[in-house]
Amino acid sequence: MSGKRYPDEFKIEAVKQVVDRGYKVGEVAKRLGVTTKSLHDWIKKYGDTGTQHQTITSQQDELRRLKAELRRVTEERNILKEAAAFFASESKKSTRT
Repeated sequence: MSGKRYPDEFKIEAVKQVVDRGYKVGEVAKRLGVTTKSLHDWIKKYGDTGTQHQTITSQQDELRRLKAELRRVTEERNILKEAAAFFASESKKSTRT
C-alpha cells in the first residue's frame, strides 16, 4: 500500500467538483491525477460534507444571532431592573412626605 496520501481538504474539494459542480468523476480524477476508485471512495466518505458544512455554517450564524439577541435582552432587563428600583425608591420618598 504505497499510494499517495492526500489531505482531507484536497479530497473534499475533489468531491465538491463532482457533487456540487456536476463534473464527471472521470474528468475530475484525470485532472487531479487520482484514480476514479479513490474519488468514488472519497465521495462515499465526504459526499455529504457540503450539506453538513452548510448546516454547520447556518447553525453558527443562528447561534451568533441568538447570542447577540440574548446580550441585547439582558441589557434591556438590567436597565428595567434599575428603573424599577429607582421608581420604587422615588415612590417611597413621595409617600413619606
